[in-house]
Amino acid sequence: MGPRESLHAVETVILILLVLVAGFAVMARRLKVPYPIVLVLAGLAISFLPRIPRIPLDPNIVFIIFLPPLLYASAWTMSWREFRRNAVMITLLAFGLVGFTVWGIAEFSERFITALDWKAGFLLGAVISTTDAIAATSIAKSLGLPRRVVDILEGESLLNDATGLLALEIGIGIIERGAMPSIGGGLLRLVYLVVGGLGIGLLIGAVVGWLERFVDDGPIELVISLVVPYAAYLAGERAHASGVLAVVACGIYLSRKSASIFSPGVRLQVVGAWNALTFILNGLVFVLIGLQLPYVLAGINGQYGKATLIFYGAVFSVVLILLRMVWVFPAVKIAHAAKSWWVGYETKRLNHREVFVVGWTGMRGVIALAAAISVPNYLSGGRTFGARNLIVFLAFCVILVTLVLQGLTLPAVIRKLGLAGATGEMDPEEREARRLALEAAIAHLGEERKQCEPAFDHVYDDMVHRYQHRLAAVGGEEDNDDDGRGFETYARLRSIATGALQAERRRLIALRDSGEIGDDTLRTIERELDLAETRYQAMQGE
Repeated sequence: MGPRESLHAVETVILILLVLVAGFAVMARRLKVPYPIVLVLAGLAISFLPRIPRIPLDPNIVFIIFLPPLLYASAWTMSWREFRRNAVMITLLAFGLVGFTVWGIAEFSERFITALDWKAGFLLGAVISTTDAIAATSIAKSLGLPRRVVDILEGESLLNDATGLLALEIGIGIIERGAMPSIGGGLLRLVYLVVGGLGIGLLIGAVVGWLERFVDDGPIELVISLVVPYAAYLAGERAHASGVLAVVACGIYLSRKSASIFSPGVRLQVVGAWNALTFILNGLVFVLIGLQLPYVLAGINGQYGKATLIFYGAVFSVVLILLRMVWVFPAVKIAHAAKSWWVGYETKRLNHREVFVVGWTGMRGVIALAAAISVPNYLSGGRTFGARNLIVFLAFCVILVTLVLQGLTLPAVIRKLGLAGATGEMDPEEREARRLALEAAIAHLGEERKQCEPAFDHVYDDMVHRYQHRLAAVGGEEDNDDDGRGFETYARLRSIATGALQAERRRLIALRDSGEIGDDTLRTIERELDLAETRYQAMQGE
């Protein structure tokens, strides 16, 4: 196959993948099922079809191409305040649970699985120790799960990639050398990974934040935002620290700075582009997971019977779920005691129902599969690592069972436990923030009106009345002129304004279609209409 044919083959594969992502994501929305689950099952089903291009999953592509932007996007949406509040619990999950999982899988393999010894079990535990919270948090948010539970799951998924990859590094070293590293050496390596990764990420974030003050152009800002996660990851890896933590630290830092370094227009462009990018990357990742079945079966074919493989896959999945459940309940008590001791008073802790949900959301994803595939076939000296194919197969089974079984049952579990909240209601903290912001705007208009010419009084009256209606809608003081009907008045204003905007849009499209205005003119005015209409839609929760 020549270069031209190879290029066409790559283009065809990418086109097929993107069509699959879009098509099955629409299906997932119609079925009201999280799209990661549908995409994995779709990839799994398609892998059985004849003449479908085979797309192997290269772990280097996952770690270098997919991982940095996805980590950066997750870190960008993470609340630093909530991260600090739940830091002890997140640490116990992201560090303690990873170690507990690795140890538990190693002990179980040594005692109950003849095909794996303790060293191979340690490596398997390292491979499947990291969680993928994309599906879990998407379900949790859609069902109105308590925000603290969602914050804990997101924080865990951001940090445990680093500890899981360290455990993988140690596991491969054990297989190569046949001996465990010293406890002191392991701890020093962990400290360097964490401190070095965080330091590099914050340094890159500070430099980029300073440079951003001199740029206010959407496309340029978007390019910079795409370069940053890769720069942080590669810098961390080049320094032999944690590239994962470098990306996370950089993302959280720049997210907090974005309110002051981005203009509103640039922020709209960058956020919109990143939403599309993360959806595409996540979609491709989950489809690729499903498409790996032929490779997994080809690697294990003939070595074990089908019944044995199914038994191994089911048993390891159950053990993994039980290990997480066993860890999370005492971890919550420890985190609560530590935080209460630190702040000096009794703090509120997760109840048993919320803890169960945290335990039930230990889904595995593409990082686990990429880690499994990265396990070498041959060790130093040309020795064959016989357990490698079984480790890949078991990792694949664990991903399917946890992602599909736990993902599909999580909504029912949340509802059964009575944790599903009303997603249409405004969060009390958000309502209070809106109220204070509106009061500040009304006060500002009052001060400016004193210094304005009387000819413009009607302009200020109109603006003040609009803000008073909005203030009444979010629980502020009622407008006396409305006879206590602030909410109804503002709802009517919103409806009238939205209808007027839609009428403008229809007229502009008709003018464009008749040739009276050009597409450039339409797009310029259409953007203004989009921003205005989006603002009214965002206020529907008030």
